[in-house]
Amino acid sequence: MILLVVSVAALVVAIGLSLAIGTRPVPPHVVLDVILGRPVDPQDYHAVAVLRFPRTVVGLLAGIGLGVAGAVMQALTRNPLADPGLLGVTAGASFFVAIAVSALGVGSPAAYTSFALAGALVAAVAVALIGGSRGKGIDPIRLTLAGVALTAVLTGTVSAIRAAAPRTFNAMLTWEIGSLVNRGWDVIIPIGPVILVGTLLAFFISGRLNTMAMGDDLATTLGTSVAGTRVLAVLAVAALAGGATAIAGPISFVGLMVPHIVRRFSGGDQRWIIGISVLLSPVLLLLSDVLGRLVLWPGEMAVGVVTAFLGAPLLIAIIRQKKVIAL
Repeated sequence: MILLVVSVAALVVAIGLSLAIGTRPVPPHVVLDVILGRPVDPQDYHAVAVLRFPRTVVGLLAGIGLGVAGAVMQALTRNPLADPGLLGVTAGASFFVAIAVSALGVGSPAAYTSFALAGALVAAVAVALIGGSRGKGIDPIRLTLAGVALTAVLTGTVSAIRAAAPRTFNAMLTWEIGSLVNRGWDVIIPIGPVILVGTLLAFFISGRLNTMAMGDDLATTLGTSVAGTRVLAVLAVAALAGGATAIAGPISFVGLMVPHIVRRFSGGDQRWIIGISVLLSPVLLLLSDVLGRLVLWPGEMAVGVVTAFLGAPLLIAIIRQKKVIAL
């Protein structure tokens, strides 16, 4: 319960900072006035309601998508250091966006959204089909290997497209480094329901994932459909990570770090891991975005760069520990 209260408080603080901090700082009481609909300076209103509120919502959605996808992926593969990218969703999204830019002339982050989501879902389905074994459903080891292989192929293809068409690289740059900037309601409205459905699906299978942690044979004996649960898990990860990548671009480490850290404090119950990840993953992403606004003020550093700087040392520290938190 303490962890839940702390997580909720941290999320409230992160949202407040995201709304208050930027090129034009806005005092907390003015932010509250804007939220409550009270009269404020028009410039403060524009900064909070028009510029930062959609950006904060994008951070919330992307954080939830990445964090919950990471928790489900770690449970599915029984690898405490698994990342949603193992399913190939990031590479699939980048590949489809590269095709859209180079072949169709698509040129705005909002227009990338549908292509990125489609690419993520297609990649996830392809990995699931390749990683399946006849009569046994999806195998975690085969799934991981299939994801790594497909990611390598798609990443190489995107690199070739960039080399052949430099304009593609320039057009994709802002999206591909991971950013919450220039995303509005035209992106939030179609992607929000996708992430919501993925989150609900993750909660639905969380109890089954707990049972499967004891072994496939015992889970089957207890009445859990192992094959069916793995299919639902793949669908959840595809919707969550695909939606997050579509709305904010590829952002690393959030889906790996948060579930792993939460597991240290909540234990192995996937219901708690997923629930707390819903709260703390947006905290990490929003605070990283706020930090990116501060380090290069009045300019900004993309949130994907900040999470990479924060995540890499933490991952090294986790790897160097004598014991990684097991599932």
